[in-house]
Amino acid sequence: MDEAPTPEAAAALPLTGTAATVNTPNSELKNAAFIVAGVASAAFGLKGFLLSSHFIDGGVTGISMLLAAVLHLPLSVLILVFNLPFIALGLNQLGKKFALRSAIGIGGLALALAVVPVPDVTHDLLLTAVFGGVFIGAGIGLAMRGGAVLDGTEIAALLVSRHVSLLKVSDLILLLNLVIFGVAVAVLGTEAALYSMLTYFAAARVLEFVLNGIEQYTGVTIVSEHSDEIRKAITEKLGRGVTMYQGKAGYGKRGEMGHERDIVFTVVTRLELPGLRAQVKDIDPRAFIVQYRVDDAQGGIIKQRALH
Repeated sequence: MDEAPTPEAAAALPLTGTAATVNTPNSELKNAAFIVAGVASAAFGLKGFLLSSHFIDGGVTGISMLLAAVLHLPLSVLILVFNLPFIALGLNQLGKKFALRSAIGIGGLALALAVVPVPDVTHDLLLTAVFGGVFIGAGIGLAMRGGAVLDGTEIAALLVSRHVSLLKVSDLILLLNLVIFGVAVAVLGTEAALYSMLTYFAAARVLEFVLNGIEQYTGVTIVSEHSDEIRKAITEKLGRGVTMYQGKAGYGKRGEMGHERDIVFTVVTRLELPGLRAQVKDIDPRAFIVQYRVDDAQGGIIKQRALH
C-alpha cells in the first residue's frame, strides 16, 4: 500500500481482489459452500431453539415469525413471501448473480424449515435466546460471506435510505426492529419479547464476528515530526505498507501556522495494533494517532484474514 489514489482515480481503476474474482468458477464454489453452511446454521438456530419457545429474531425473519404465530401459517412460506420481493426490488442495484444467490439461500432456508427435522436442543429460555441468536447470526454472516443474504431487511433499508437522506441504513434497520419488538410485546408477551431482543443482540454480535473476524482491520493515521522513522518501522519491522501524504500543522495558541509535515496512514489488523502503537511510542511519545474501524481492505501489504 504505497500510494493511495484519489476517490476519482480509484473509481476509474479496474476491479481487483474479491471484486474481480467473486464470479469466477472457483469462487462460486466457495460462495455455494458458504451459503449452504449459512442455511444449515440459520435453520438449526430457528428450529432447534427459537420456534419451540415462541421467540423471534429481528428483520424480515422476525416479521415472518410474528405472522406465523398470529395467523398459524407455515413459517417457511412466509419467509419466501416476505423476502423474495426485496430481492426483486434490489435486483438492478445488487446484480443478477447476487439476487440469484440470495434467492437460492432464502429458498434453501425455507426448504430446510419445512422438511428437515431438528429436535429441540434445550428448554432453558436463556440458553434458547442466546444460542438461537448465535446460530442465526452465524448463518446470516456465512451467507453474506458467500455473496448472498438470508434476510431482506438490509436490502429494504438500503433502497429506502437512497430516498430518505436523513436516515442511514443502520438507522432504518434499528427503527424497523424497534417496531417489530414493540409488536412482539403485544403478540407474544413481555417476557418472550425481551428474550427475543436478547436473541437479536446475540445474532448481531455473531454476525459482526463472522464478517469481520477477530482480526478486524483498523485504519491508523499518525501525525509526527518523525514520520519517516515511523514509516520505516512499519514497513521494515511490522512488514506492512503505508501511505504518506502531506499536511500542515494547525494554528498554535498565538495564531501562527505550523510547518508542513508528512502524515502516515496504514491499515493493520486489530491484533497488530498494540505492536504498531508501541513502535510509534518508542519513536515519538508525542505522536498524534487516530484509529478507526475498516470494514474491509484489498490489495497493498496487509495481513489477510482467515476465510478471505
